[in-house]
Amino acid sequence: MTDPKPYEERRLKHRAHRAVRPVPIPPVLVAILRAHIEAFGASTDGRLFSAVRGGPVRSQEYGAVWKEARRKALTAAQVASPLAAIPYDLRHACVSFWLRSGVSLAETARRAGQSVAVRQRYYAKVLDGEEARMNALIERPAELMLPLGTGLRSGFQRSTRFIRETGY
Repeated sequence: MTDPKPYEERRLKHRAHRAVRPVPIPPVLVAILRAHIEAFGASTDGRLFSAVRGGPVRSQEYGAVWKEARRKALTAAQVASPLAAIPYDLRHACVSFWLRSGVSLAETARRAGQSVAVRQRYYAKVLDGEEARMNALIERPAELMLPLGTGLRSGFQRSTRFIRETGY
């Protein structure tokens, strides 16, 4: 007979049974998490959020817990909107933010625990319309590599300005 638990323990997808995946976060988020733990503590097993009687929140209760958390954290207009309707929306927003901030597909995939192919398939639309910004990122180092005093740098600047202004 199996041990009847109110939740399912699962390992990370496509990883060894006891594998862990570190997720680097910026110092500002570390400070927010530390302040949260200082104010509210953590469960004995280290969880930030636990069921009323301890342990993980049961899957049958998760929707109600999430709904209540949204009600407490968001404005009435935000609660009525699809904003963060389900917890996965936060993951999607985070990955989209990383990509729009210029984090590479490979690094974003590593942090999210997915392959580059999955990132590309589901998040390519996030980078749509980035051509001008990407061109600017490429132009600056290219311009700096050209030698001074040869006229190449000023010619490069004129060429890129013409391309930007005319769309050619």
